[in-house]
Amino acid sequence: MNANIKDSNKIKDFPILELLALTTTVFTAIMTETLPAGLLPQIGKSLEISESLTGQLVTLYAIGSLVAAIPLITITRSWRRRQLFLISTAGLLIFNIITALSSNYMLTVTVRFFAGIFAGVLWGMIPGYARRMVPDNLKGRSLTIAMMGVPIALAFGVPIGTFLGNMIGWRYIFGFMAILNLILVIWISIKVPDYQVQYDKSTCSILSILKTSGVCPVLVIIMTWILSHNIIYTYINPFLSSLGMRNNIDLALFIFGISAIIGIWIVGLFIDRWLRVLVLISIFVFLLDSIFFEMSINNFVAICLCTAIWGMTFGGSSTLLSTALANNVPDEGVDIAMSISATVWNLAIAGGGFFGGMLLRNFGATSFLNVLFILLIIAFLIAWIGNTFPDNHSQHCNIMNP
Repeated sequence: MNANIKDSNKIKDFPILELLALTTTVFTAIMTETLPAGLLPQIGKSLEISESLTGQLVTLYAIGSLVAAIPLITITRSWRRRQLFLISTAGLLIFNIITALSSNYMLTVTVRFFAGIFAGVLWGMIPGYARRMVPDNLKGRSLTIAMMGVPIALAFGVPIGTFLGNMIGWRYIFGFMAILNLILVIWISIKVPDYQVQYDKSTCSILSILKTSGVCPVLVIIMTWILSHNIIYTYINPFLSSLGMRNNIDLALFIFGISAIIGIWIVGLFIDRWLRVLVLISIFVFLLDSIFFEMSINNFVAICLCTAIWGMTFGGSSTLLSTALANNVPDEGVDIAMSISATVWNLAIAGGGFFGGMLLRNFGATSFLNVLFILLIIAFLIAWIGNTFPDNHSQHCNIMNP
């Protein structure tokens, strides 16, 4: 009876509205980054530029996130967290408004770079923010909820945004994103708690985090796993076309998105108990899926099934890897660790485009699967052998909470 009362109190006290503010922030960050990719012809025509130049709106945003995450999180780690959260969200608000109104390409591409900088700060701080809101036994679940904005944006937000952009114009879509940012500023101000941490700078440096046991293996897993994913996701059209699914790319993306949401839901249920098992299963099943893809050429049903499996294994990857990394460092070092993770993640995304392009040009899209197999073997062995999934934090920094 007492146990039931305690469980009921835990559910009642779970900060769902606060976490959903983080979810919505993640959603807007992904949408802001990827919307130009779906609206290339409209934006290019409006700004009187080629589609290749329009594509740099995505590139500059990613570069902004890449270069800003580590230095800005390091510089601002003594700031109160809600203040930094509000400033970063307000930055996206301002630059989405300018993007919606600008008719000058150089201005637009510049503000996209600065929007990416603010997004980089958000990527560095949100995982740590989510984990601070709950007790230790719910940290994985809270992070899962916060990161659900990623698959939701990819599965529904971007396609719907592209569809509406084609109907009413791309500027209105960026205007809508600015409205969401404004709502978030108010939401964060009212509901999201504030945090302040005092720390010993000498023991919570980037170098000390990298030297922490388990951190570098997780970063290598991030690079290999996410690089594997992005090689085929970046070139999803030629990849699926090489398997005989040229006319059903939209369906495949929808299947992937829905499956990713299911995957992150499953991870959310079990991550606080079975972190290591979930990581090993996700990587190993994706590894097997790379083999099944190659066996499914010209088989529509089999390719759809393989795409669904791929989506499920990828859906919870961000939460699993962020949790694994955060569990290896003290809470006060999580923001720095997440900024390093965001940098490695963006390098993997860029690497997927670069190496995938080289493979496509020189060997064809079917060569992706051989490279995937090798990369995923490396990721699986590191996850299997390494002590990278501790249940509790090891305190490596001298911390005094106010």
